Amino acid sequence: MTKLVCGSKLQFAKKVRATNLKSNIRLAPAIQKKGMVPIMPLTFAATGEVNTIKAVRGRNETVRFLESMGFVEGAAITVVSKLAGNLIVNVKDARVALNKDLASKIMI
Repeated sequence: MTKLVCGSKLQFAKKVRATNLKSNIRLAPAIQKKGMVPIMPLTFAATGEVNTIKAVRGRNETVRFLESMGFVEGAAITVVSKLAGNLIVNVKDARVALNKDLASKIMI
């Protein structure tokens, strides 16, 4: 941890938060090999637009749960509707409802 000689506790908290955010980001191995690929969370996708899943992030249990429902790297996904951040999506010929927390872990 970095120790600040002069500065406020707020500056220290911002620095710790920024380093924690950088360390929590991980990409799928296929994306790392290709270099910089623009990705965004599923929550930012437009309704009716067909997208491809680039990565699924989160804890191991969350990733396994989403993969068991068909949210795997390379799968086509379409947002059917959005309501208060929650999504209904088509993935692998199935319609699935996701809350915004789960949808934010799917990168397109």
